[in-house]
Amino acid sequence: MSEIDLSPVSLQTPSRDEPDLGIGLCLSGGGYRAMLFHLGVIWRLAELSYLGSSDKVGKHGPIGSLQRVSAVSGGSITAGLLGLSWGELRVDEAGLDQRFREFMVEPMQAFASKTTISIWTGLWAAIVSTTNKKVIKTYRERLYGRKTLQDLPDHPRFVFNATNLQSGALWRFSKPYSRDWRVGEIKNPTDLVAAVVGASSAFPPFLSPVRFKYSESQFTSDSGDGLQRPPFSTRPTLSDGGVYDNMGLETVFKNLKTVLVSNAGGGYLPKAKVPGNWVMQSYRVLNTIDNQVRNLRKRNLLAALVDKERFGAYWSIRGNISDYPATDKLDCPFERTQKLANIETDLAAKDHKTRRRLINWGYAICDAGIRSWVEDNLSAPDDFPYPAEGV
Repeated sequence: MSEIDLSPVSLQTPSRDEPDLGIGLCLSGGGYRAMLFHLGVIWRLAELSYLGSSDKVGKHGPIGSLQRVSAVSGGSITAGLLGLSWGELRVDEAGLDQRFREFMVEPMQAFASKTTISIWTGLWAAIVSTTNKKVIKTYRERLYGRKTLQDLPDHPRFVFNATNLQSGALWRFSKPYSRDWRVGEIKNPTDLVAAVVGASSAFPPFLSPVRFKYSESQFTSDSGDGLQRPPFSTRPTLSDGGVYDNMGLETVFKNLKTVLVSNAGGGYLPKAKVPGNWVMQSYRVLNTIDNQVRNLRKRNLLAALVDKERFGAYWSIRGNISDYPATDKLDCPFERTQKLANIETDLAAKDHKTRRRLINWGYAICDAGIRSWVEDNLSAPDDFPYPAEGV
């Protein structure tokens, strides 16, 4: 068995000696919880001009401007709307806050006020069709319409990550190409954004898999490594991007010097009594394996930040804002933010107050992360986007 067969990660040597100057934003999975938390994160980044095209200077020197948004699952829901709204946002012009509220905050809150899929609607969808088709239909009707990857901006690049269950590798969708390093590359793909986000957020086993249909002629000749043949190329079988990389980190870390990671993923809690039946025990084992992989990625990222191999910041929905050295941070008591962090990973409606508190919490900890570790001399925010709700 070859080394390639043993590894889902590309073994190809990067074409550059050093990552490029520029900022990459990673938005993790986590269902509606992550979707709303990341909305608050992006809101604060917009206020701090981190969405704009002007180059920034960080604590360690020039860091450039936003080059890439890499998203997974719940993060992909937010990133999809951000990418398709990019033209209307006009991020370099005055009045961005008003436009951000109109094109991002209001549609996303309205979307989160209704359930995309529940156990009962999922069971019905599974009987008449598939649960994922129901999810994609909801995304299309309520958020993205029939817009495709070609409706995304040329810059920055938006990347939506899914997991290829056939190859075990990352399948990434973007405007210039979609690609699995083993199966090959499709240039200028025209997949619906709703379908792409549906694949990225296909939580296993209930919403997974998603099957795409392509012809061999759509692939660039000899662009894959060993698996560029049917059915790998013609009927790829995809699942939630979090199966491979729940922080959407890989595509950013390999390419850019400054990395901002917003992690709203679920936690792994101790369990005093583990069921003995095969099904539930297997579920616990898979969660344990998944937790170890996520922690390994996190440790590698933090080590790179400490060693100055990369610049940037990592913040988590499970973090404690009191650990951040920035001054004048917003009031976010740990016991309250933990309640938000422990909201279930699902696509179920969230009430008015919960929606606003998740947005506030993402806004606050992003602010603390940027001002603590990325850039000096930034003004602290006056208050939460929704002061009455706090966290």
